[in-house]
Amino acid sequence: MSHFLDRLKFFSKPAEPFSNGHGTVVDEDRTWENAYRQRWQHDKIVRSTHGVNCTGSCSWKVYVKNGLITWETQQTDYPRTRPDLPNHEPRGCPRGASYSWYVYSAQRVKYPMVRGRLMEMWREARKTMDPVTAWDWISQDPVRSQQYKSIRGLGGFVRATWEESNEIIAAANALTIKKYGPDRIVGFSPIPAMSMVSYASGTRYLSLIGGVALSFYDWYCDLPPASPQVWGEQTDVPESADWYNSTYLMVWGSNVPMTRTPDAHFYTEVRYKGTKTVAISSDYGEMVKFGDIWLAPKQGTDAALALAMGHVILKEFHSEGQSAYFRDYARQYTDFPMLVLLKEHNGTLVPDYFLRASHLDNNLDETNNPEWKTLVIDETTGAITAPAGSIGFRWGESGKWNLEQKAGGSGAPIVPMLSMINDSDAVTEVGFAYFGGKDASDMLLRKVPVKTIRLADGTTGLVTTVFDLTLANYGIDRGLGGENVAESYDDDVPYTPAWQEKHTGVKRADVITVARQFAENADQTRGKSMVIVGAGLNHWYHMDMTYRGIINMLMMCGCIGQSGGGWAHYVGQEKLRPQTGWTPLAFAQDWVRPMRQMNGTSFFYAHTSQWRHEKLETGDIASPSAAGGTGDLTLLDYNAKAERMGWLPSAPQLQTNPLEVAKAAAAAGQKPAAYALDQIKAGQLQFSCDDPDNPANFPRNMFVWRSNILGSSGKGHEYFLKYLLGTQNGLLSDEEDCLTPKQVKVRPAAEGKLDLLVVLDFRMSTTCLYGDVVLPTATWYEKDDLNTSDMHPFIHPLSEAVQPLWQSKSDWEIYKGIAEKFSEIGGELLGTQQDIILTPLMHDTPGELGQPFDPKDWRAGECEAIPGKTMPNMTVVERNYRDVYKKFTSIGPLLETIGNGGKGISWKTGHEVDVLRGINRTVLDEGVSQGQPRLDTAIDAAEMILSLAPETNGHVAVKAWAALSSITGRDHTHLALPREHDSIRFRDVQAQPRKIISSPTWSGLESEEVSYTAGYTNVHELIPWRTLTGRQQFYQDHLWMRDFGEGLCVYKPAINTKTTEALLGTKPNGNKELALNFLTPHQKWGIHSTYSDNLRMLTLSRGGPHVWLSETDAQAAGIVDNDWIEVFNVNGSLTARAIVSQRIPAGMTMMYHAQEKIINVPGAEMTGKRGGIHNSVTRAVPKPTHMIGGYAQLAYGFNYYGTVGSNRDEFVLVRKMNKVDWLEGPLQEQGA
Repeated sequence: MSHFLDRLKFFSKPAEPFSNGHGTVVDEDRTWENAYRQRWQHDKIVRSTHGVNCTGSCSWKVYVKNGLITWETQQTDYPRTRPDLPNHEPRGCPRGASYSWYVYSAQRVKYPMVRGRLMEMWREARKTMDPVTAWDWISQDPVRSQQYKSIRGLGGFVRATWEESNEIIAAANALTIKKYGPDRIVGFSPIPAMSMVSYASGTRYLSLIGGVALSFYDWYCDLPPASPQVWGEQTDVPESADWYNSTYLMVWGSNVPMTRTPDAHFYTEVRYKGTKTVAISSDYGEMVKFGDIWLAPKQGTDAALALAMGHVILKEFHSEGQSAYFRDYARQYTDFPMLVLLKEHNGTLVPDYFLRASHLDNNLDETNNPEWKTLVIDETTGAITAPAGSIGFRWGESGKWNLEQKAGGSGAPIVPMLSMINDSDAVTEVGFAYFGGKDASDMLLRKVPVKTIRLADGTTGLVTTVFDLTLANYGIDRGLGGENVAESYDDDVPYTPAWQEKHTGVKRADVITVARQFAENADQTRGKSMVIVGAGLNHWYHMDMTYRGIINMLMMCGCIGQSGGGWAHYVGQEKLRPQTGWTPLAFAQDWVRPMRQMNGTSFFYAHTSQWRHEKLETGDIASPSAAGGTGDLTLLDYNAKAERMGWLPSAPQLQTNPLEVAKAAAAAGQKPAAYALDQIKAGQLQFSCDDPDNPANFPRNMFVWRSNILGSSGKGHEYFLKYLLGTQNGLLSDEEDCLTPKQVKVRPAAEGKLDLLVVLDFRMSTTCLYGDVVLPTATWYEKDDLNTSDMHPFIHPLSEAVQPLWQSKSDWEIYKGIAEKFSEIGGELLGTQQDIILTPLMHDTPGELGQPFDPKDWRAGECEAIPGKTMPNMTVVERNYRDVYKKFTSIGPLLETIGNGGKGISWKTGHEVDVLRGINRTVLDEGVSQGQPRLDTAIDAAEMILSLAPETNGHVAVKAWAALSSITGRDHTHLALPREHDSIRFRDVQAQPRKIISSPTWSGLESEEVSYTAGYTNVHELIPWRTLTGRQQFYQDHLWMRDFGEGLCVYKPAINTKTTEALLGTKPNGNKELALNFLTPHQKWGIHSTYSDNLRMLTLSRGGPHVWLSETDAQAAGIVDNDWIEVFNVNGSLTARAIVSQRIPAGMTMMYHAQEKIINVPGAEMTGKRGGIHNSVTRAVPKPTHMIGGYAQLAYGFNYYGTVGSNRDEFVLVRKMNKVDWLEGPLQEQGA
């Protein structure tokens, strides 16, 4: 009704004033208030979370009314913590609270979309051709393929049906397998922990057809290589609740309140119980305001700061003063007592390999793996002995892989000698590489106590301990004489507080104070000093030197493995807690083993041709004591060498289609693996890595899901556009003055390598804009899945609050549909094939015992080519391509015949598969899957994960601990027995987040008495670290580590990427150009690219791309706040608003991560094209030491170890824009 009479009487209504006229009683109509009341009404509440890589893993209430999602609030029913510890809740942040905006926003991808020109050609071809022939006609013709490749990123999508989309994809996959090989089909999706089933849906399909799953944790540069180097563990860290147990907390390069919002309350709360907090950050980040002390080192110099702190700790607590706790801890849990050989290099003694049992007469009576058993001197007898626990005891024998203080052979008690200073045969000078500049020699000579021993070959050798080498490396004056040691902290000697001051700018007195307090606290509390670290440190080229400097401090102080202490690295939601239950689902290990996996950094470096623009010479980062020829090879040469030697994986693997190799072997009457080996040795069969721009070696089809690689993580964005996609780009680099590989064939640059880019997303992201087929996925409130994090010990779900909107589907349903169509098209074309797969020497397998000493290259004639030893393993897999769909939707028999496991242990799983037959029901249709448990739905897949994982099934946990017990010789089953009968189902986690069960695949405990912290079981259960020595390692003895000067931790400044000099002043616009260091931290108003284009987040931020500058630099360049600026170098250009702030130090500029070029981005003056993204000015630069493999902890594992995509060493030119051009004219194709 119109309330006409009410309006007529409006001014004549009686009023009764009260409260001295301040109040009035009225009887006006109040139905307008119903709009507000009804806004908060709802029909149901559904538990879900956000599958985004932020580590929050927060449980949310999703409110549904009339079938529509109306809003979300935080759940508050997490299991309670013990009384002396704050609860985890409430968990959430403004980003998560705004997610429901996406569900109904214009950003949604609502229907399958195909690039218009591609669809036009496809429909035309399908009139007369079958699907495979049609795709061949389009993609293999240079003119026709160029028509759709050249306009990638320029719009032009048309709506397609699911039938058409799946047919295009299936036909492309089938033709690629037939013509080039299944390893030319790759998929990229990150961080499975944020939505496990969604990730597994794509990799399961790829694994069944023989495709390649690309790693992400290393490519994101979230992987800290120092963790595998020191511990043999990818990343294992304390839950955030353990911060509250710390009594001295350093936050170093991690902006906790901004990027770890749900957990920041533990950081603020611990201060109220007296914990001292130290903030270390180059800029005034949000965490600084919580610190009692703020240290602000110049960006990129943190390793110098850590080494100076280590100098103080060693001097005061290990040398002049001695902490009994520190020494006992170091003796048992680190490699400090291990003996190291010294060798001569150009007249100077330098550290060599760990002394091994094989170095001594009769292998020191060690018959199993003597080359892999490290040695100590027993203080009680003076004899050299092989202590239990080194990696040689892990493989080939049982019961001796533990950290008991016993000799591995006899079992006699031992007391390993830490130092020879009181029992040496001589004191000699040893050389230590120095990279800190011209303030000291590049080889520092320092005195070290040594002993002389007789070696197996009858010669004598000099040995010392890692402890003695470490003190010498840090420049500690132990009264042994010589130069390059410091009597005082004020001595300007490398690694003293005075020395670091000129590198970092931090006052030496502050360094001494913090280091001393840190160590004193650890000594008094038995290790409750903690360091929280993050991307601010890990995204530099020499990140492992910074991290090892910090980890060294923690090991010196006995903090690792102690609640309230240790190393807390948080960059990415890496912790997939039920990992061993998820792995067989994700990589189809229930049906076929092995799968193809590839490290993302090496893949993208090669196939986006970033190597063609490399200017970093390996000689510039090599040690002065490096072997001859170390600096002769380029980074790509080193990577190709590592692939050929089986250290890194390859994709594609061989230049010849692996299916054709198997056929040729059959024709020759040989087994495929033997035939391939013969052909490789004869030079007739080549590795793809040796000729990356050969069309036979291009990746041809690529799937991207749960990722926005082109708008978020794609370092070298413009290289992706030019070389991989073949479309318009803003690359400003040519190949002049770039390094030419010596061992890799160089051809004219190839562009547009990918024939098909398939993108799955719920929003029209940058990657979607460049895709050929875009498929609409369900949002995180429209599908069922699982989620875990390293920040808390719970597992909880994503749930389908409403059915997927428009024509979207869950990832599981999308890949199930593709698998069905592929089985129809590819099955007919391909039938049954034999596929030969190459796999590297993997960590946590006997393959990690590769070459124990100097690595030999079979191709150089230095050794025999032996699969699994000096080159990759070769395995033949039979694939019936007709059965891909049947296998995708059922659990295969290998879990019953072979079993399951992870991280070097295995157990039987027949019972669990039988239970799944009851939970998921069995397949009734005839065929290969008949009688097997079904995987029809995402919930079926989740039940498979939960049933197989020791973290969610108590019976499996007990079996897993028992399996480990047989290797260590110690009973560990007591850790799981109290929860043996616990079994977590999907309905359980929908009711409430559930705390997981302690598992041997992780190094902490899930306990009501102890918060989860990494290394706890190593220290308290005496389980070795998965390293060469079985201990935490200060020293890395691999030849490449020593050749690049990183055997011990050293300071290495940022590399010179040489990306600004060539452009300075070449295209002036009248404004001053400044060269600044370019950093890309995580942001406040976005999680990666998600949320940054959310209306609510844009409103709270600047509403588009922005770059932070210091007041000093802005004034010098004539820039004021909110000016449009251009940021560029030879890698490309970007445009953004300037934020001028006191928080930024001079010389630095910051652009928060993953600001896409899809909102409010004008054209760049340098390129004439729309300004790029943050990665338009970056380029990946891999590091040779990250390519090492087959060497104990330095061995490849998917997302465990490998090259990483660092980008913080980059410099850019910044200037105010003279003309802001929004490029609103018609689009033009490349070259138009």
